[in-house]
Amino acid sequence: MHSGLVNPIDFSREGRQAGHLAIPYSVDRSPYYQIRIPVLHFRNGEGPSLLLMAGNHGDEYEGELQLGRLMRLLDVAEIRGAVTILPMANLPAVMAAKRCSPFDGGNLNRAFPGDPLGSPTARMAHFLERELFPRHDVLLDLHSGGTSMAHLPCTLIERQADAARFERSVSLMRALGASYAFIADNGPAAPTSMGAAARAGTIGLSGEFGGGGTVTPETMTFTAAAIDRLLLTLGIVERPVLSRGPLSQPGPLQLLSLSRHSQGIYANRRGWFEPAVALGTAVAAGDLAGWYHDLERLEQPEEELRFSESGMVISQRLHCDSQAGDCLIQVAEPIAS
Repeated sequence: MHSGLVNPIDFSREGRQAGHLAIPYSVDRSPYYQIRIPVLHFRNGEGPSLLLMAGNHGDEYEGELQLGRLMRLLDVAEIRGAVTILPMANLPAVMAAKRCSPFDGGNLNRAFPGDPLGSPTARMAHFLERELFPRHDVLLDLHSGGTSMAHLPCTLIERQADAARFERSVSLMRALGASYAFIADNGPAAPTSMGAAARAGTIGLSGEFGGGGTVTPETMTFTAAAIDRLLLTLGIVERPVLSRGPLSQPGPLQLLSLSRHSQGIYANRRGWFEPAVALGTAVAAGDLAGWYHDLERLEQPEEELRFSESGMVISQRLHCDSQAGDCLIQVAEPIAS
């Protein structure tokens, strides 16, 4: 078989099933090579079905590590319903420590609805949207800022046309326990996992759980708690699985809006970025955002960069060396929740 994707999981079968999704992809050293993506499925009787996914971008590690841990810790006898765990959805990107696949340059989170006869990334996107997402009531797709970005921890959902589904999405997003959240409005044709989930009739939850191409005790704790809270809220488990201490009650949730180009500052030439404010800082239009240095023209003073809009700093570029088009820093607008 030279196209499509081979799935070893029988989703109707009770118990624990472990295997690999296999994408045939002929390469120079191996004409019958397969990209083998680990997948684990649990089913124990009737109940809700949850898909937990990470590695959509390869350099976002909180979800990958915590879902790998969950694969080892979760006991099928202690769940009600079904759980599928996909810790490295874009496996080539994960193994290359890159955002996108080194095989085809594919950004999985911009590849939906995919193509069953296309590149490996397109085939994976097609399988997820057409086969895997529709088998689950809820999807949690774990992201972070990746290697190049620091991001304020937050959760995210896509706006839904169906009022009842949207209300349920908001309720589950609140249950994840983040302090900040976004409601995206990318439209029905969005090429993201959240757009795909909406088209599949699945409640899609996502978020940014860290950043910097690393993990910290704080981001790992936040990620573990979000996964446990979702499992508990859905009634799949009766006790936390990943968290190493008791779960606190979620605090108030501040909704944020990021919808305009003017909320970011973008490089228009090569330079070296020095931020002036930290993540989570409230700023006003005109406030100093940072400085842009030119190490190729040392006689030139650094350029002051100022925010065009008020809001909260939610992300900033971590690589000092920047190119034209790179987003250097962003603010989001707090909105009524």
